[in-house]
Amino acid sequence: MSAPSIYFVLAVVAGILDIAANLASTKSEGFARRGWGILSILLVLAAFAFLAEAIKGMELAIAYAVLGATGIFGTAICGRFLFGQKLKPIGWVGLALIFGAVLVLHTA
Repeated sequence: MSAPSIYFVLAVVAGILDIAANLASTKSEGFARRGWGILSILLVLAAFAFLAEAIKGMELAIAYAVLGATGIFGTAICGRFLFGQKLKPIGWVGLALIFGAVLVLHTA
């Protein structure tokens, strides 16, 4: 794996950790369940640690967009399958636009 792709992978891992943090936050029920709340905070910290490593080899704007898009897309998908949350069709269009924007940004 080449060096630039390693940094992209680090940004994606940061996004996956962001998804896990969002899911843990949902499970915490507004931090009423402290264990889930603490896990959520730790996962956010881990996500930003991976982001810090990613920006050593790629532009911050691109790395943060990858983290954000991965987090948004993954949270929407996981929310649907794990919690029964539904997006309207326009929400899916928005997700597709975000995904496309990150692809374009990555090739820029």
